[in-house]
Amino acid sequence: MTTASNEDISRLRKKLENAIASIMDWYNLTHSASELYSYMFFEDKPMTLEEMKVVMGMSKSNMSYAVRSLVNARMIYKLDYKEGRKELFRADPDFLSSFKNFLTSKLEREISVVTDTLEEVLPRLREISDKRDLEEHLRQDANRYLNKALHAKDYYQWLQEFVDKLNSENLK
Repeated sequence: MTTASNEDISRLRKKLENAIASIMDWYNLTHSASELYSYMFFEDKPMTLEEMKVVMGMSKSNMSYAVRSLVNARMIYKLDYKEGRKELFRADPDFLSSFKNFLTSKLEREISVVTDTLEEVLPRLREISDKRDLEEHLRQDANRYLNKALHAKDYYQWLQEFVDKLNSENLK
């Protein structure tokens, strides 16, 4: 039987932190934000911005940017209570929940941008497609774009249903 020291455990934690930080580029996070999230995940306690700044050795502006990025990605959240006058933040301890929150926020933005545009262009494309006094090549182009837009509309309706399902189900 081997014995474990505090140094062994710290080294293993650091390996796990590095592994998590290394995959966070998919989340579109800076390396600093990725390291901060992985540290907070294993720290498993609320932290103030000042505590984060000291631990990470980052400037106040870089720390604020990293925290804002992580909050926007829904990987950490600001607590409703404070430590004195200082705001407290905590990493979401549930990977599945974090990923689900991140993924749905990105997909909801994509859906919103494209469906808003589709609502704007579809009526005009239909109108142009139906014009009989238009040059044939223009009407064919409008028809082709209309078909692609309708296909996109179907896809984004399906994607919205997927997001709704992710938001409503407990996937554990």
